[in-house]
Amino acid sequence: MYFQLAWRNIWRNPRRTTVIMIAIIIGMWTMIFMGALSRGMMDGMIRNSIATLTGEIQVHHKGYRNDPVIENSMIAPDEVETALRKTLPPGAQWTSRVRVNAIASNARHSSGIILAGIDPDQESNVSFIGDKAIREGRYLRPDDKNGIIVGKALIDKFETKLGHKLVLMSQDAGKEIASRAFRIIGVFRAEMEATEKQFVFVTMASAQHMLGLKKGISEVSLVLPKGADVTQVAAELKAALPSEYEVHTWGELLPIITAYLDIYDGFMFLWYLVVFIAMGFGIVNTMLMAVFERMREFGVLKALGMKPWWIIREVLTESFFLLIMGMAIGNALSFLTVLALSGTGIDLSSLAAGAEFAGISRIIYPVIQAKDILMANLVVFILGILISIYPAAKAAKITPVEAMAHT
Repeated sequence: MYFQLAWRNIWRNPRRTTVIMIAIIIGMWTMIFMGALSRGMMDGMIRNSIATLTGEIQVHHKGYRNDPVIENSMIAPDEVETALRKTLPPGAQWTSRVRVNAIASNARHSSGIILAGIDPDQESNVSFIGDKAIREGRYLRPDDKNGIIVGKALIDKFETKLGHKLVLMSQDAGKEIASRAFRIIGVFRAEMEATEKQFVFVTMASAQHMLGLKKGISEVSLVLPKGADVTQVAAELKAALPSEYEVHTWGELLPIITAYLDIYDGFMFLWYLVVFIAMGFGIVNTMLMAVFERMREFGVLKALGMKPWWIIREVLTESFFLLIMGMAIGNALSFLTVLALSGTGIDLSSLAAGAEFAGISRIIYPVIQAKDILMANLVVFILGILISIYPAAKAAKITPVEAMAHT
């Protein structure tokens, strides 16, 4: 009987019911969608950071991170590769690189860049660079002695194009200035414009020859199969390598990203609190209006012998129905919004400078996780029931005489 009566009562005033449901729907949609957007930003930051030549684990010669100069290169990388083959789980990928600071110049411009000498085949399995990143020209081949690929932003800055030469200068192993002219064979695009301006790529053999490194390399970058414990693998690899090598996880290499992750949960708590308060005031005000409009009805029910707790149960049952309907629609709208944006994402190109400073890519793809949905639904449901108690108590306390005074 209570359920039938409650269901009938909520549709006695469709306008009031619609207002309450809109408040619940907006609260649900805001919590879930903004949570998905925030998580998408965080996932994008991690994904872009790992793909932009960081990887999930890196191996360097001791001292390289603090002073990334030629002298701190790995002269005997074969022993590192042997340790990798023995230690890494099946499905792990790795690549070796020569990575040095350099100056790129042509007839019009010059700029500081990072020269990356790569193994074209292995690199495409570990980082963003590969055939998929090339927008003009082609990707590097192992036998390219003088070819170089540059970012779209850098080629625009230098006012040059495919087929033109670019001169690179850096310090070699003998602490002399080494320079070499390369011909632009490809132009790549990256998630962040800063990456396009910062990196240029040549084959590892070309970089080693230019810098007089012989077989020396700067770093080894690894990515692990999904589900692998990065910290555990890094510890095992560190134990397998001689003490002259350092092993670091992406969290150690990118402390600012780690800091963002640490404050993410706090940010989401504050966001839920803001929505909690805003939605709470909206619902409680509407519920109070609904109760005051029905004071005469409650007075008649009490005069007929209905107990106060019956009235409380009646009001809470109505709130339950409203919450369930509002939450269902809010969840559906949230899923549809995320689904609609899952392919295209949200373009932040107009905010590119500020977004890239924080490591956020130009396009954000919302990401929904089960725990975020559960949290949002629990918050809205518990909030709705709690704030319905006050109007219900007001209705239960009124006497028939007081109720008759309401017009």
